[in-house]
Amino acid sequence: MKKPMRKSNLLINTMNMAIYDLPTPLNLSSLWNMGSLLGLCLAMQILSGIFLAIHYTPNTSFAFGTVIHIMREVNLGWILRNVHATGASLFFVCVYVHIGRGIYYSSYLYTRMWLSGVMLLLNLMVTAFLGYVLPWGQMSYWGATVITNLLSVIPNFGNLAVEWVWGGFTVSNATLNRFFVFHFFFPFVILAITIIHLAFLHETGSNNPIGLSSNSKLIHFHPFYSLKDLIGFLVFLMITAFVALFTPLLVSDPENFIQANPMSTPTHIQPEWYFLFAYAILRAIPNKMGGVIALLMSILVLTLMPFIHTNKMRGMSFYPLNQLLFWFLVASFLLLTWLGQMPTETPLIMLSQTTALTYFCLITLIPVTGTCWDILIFQKSL
Repeated sequence: MKKPMRKSNLLINTMNMAIYDLPTPLNLSSLWNMGSLLGLCLAMQILSGIFLAIHYTPNTSFAFGTVIHIMREVNLGWILRNVHATGASLFFVCVYVHIGRGIYYSSYLYTRMWLSGVMLLLNLMVTAFLGYVLPWGQMSYWGATVITNLLSVIPNFGNLAVEWVWGGFTVSNATLNRFFVFHFFFPFVILAITIIHLAFLHETGSNNPIGLSSNSKLIHFHPFYSLKDLIGFLVFLMITAFVALFTPLLVSDPENFIQANPMSTPTHIQPEWYFLFAYAILRAIPNKMGGVIALLMSILVLTLMPFIHTNKMRGMSFYPLNQLLFWFLVASFLLLTWLGQMPTETPLIMLSQTTALTYFCLITLIPVTGTCWDILIFQKSL
């Protein structure tokens, strides 16, 4: 019997086994849609970014004006920019849900895939920060000044690193040029790491809600999950279109609609919402060096989870206490996001410090707390 074309050609068969006939667990929930949605987000951001770059001028004298030009004079330019800005926020929504699902179901035990995912998160955050500076509004300028100044804590080379990033002795035209180049370049780095991430996924297979081996009950990815992903794509595109067309200011800071002025400091400098949890942790530490280390560790602490996991069963489906701790972790993340946009005054400073400590403790406790439950169950079974 003649084989279908998707199986007869070597190259097409490789793609077929990676997508069409990919063996997939039978019991995946809609939370597993986040991976494909992240791929859609990346494609949207790269395409819209390329078309925006056609009209953008990375010069401090013209950058703010070119953004206005895109919004007012380029055909459908306002939609293009709104989709790019909205897409960045929705990108992070999907990323945080994806990470939360990985923690809840212990997907971090696929170590190489998890570590490549953390690397993707770091690259995404750097890319988003660089992009936030490009409109050259007030918050863009002062955000760049504050965040890049954090490099000065590096012993011996801190000031040199800051001057290298700036391209001079202050945030200036050279800085904007560098940020534009790297913002254009990093999405393709993200794309390359994503391919590696997917290669690890296909090597180990997908995790599933109960965390048990499902090798005996696998189905083809198409049509069961491909149709689910298609529905997820449609819902995501509808949300993106609604926000971009009707409420674009929902994810924008009004301060950034004022052209950058180095002589006028905003009363309250804050990054975009998806950085606020890390920004709150940074401000919670009174020491600058300690704040920067805590800021980095707010992301890098995720890399510890595969190595400190001692629970006998994968995921939290069988651990009631861990489920409670997970939702406390979600609450601390949301509280830190809120605190990141609040002024640094008492009692908010103490609340930020307490919540930051809770955040770190919960991430390190979740992989090990189930051990107590394992011992309890073992003793009951005797």
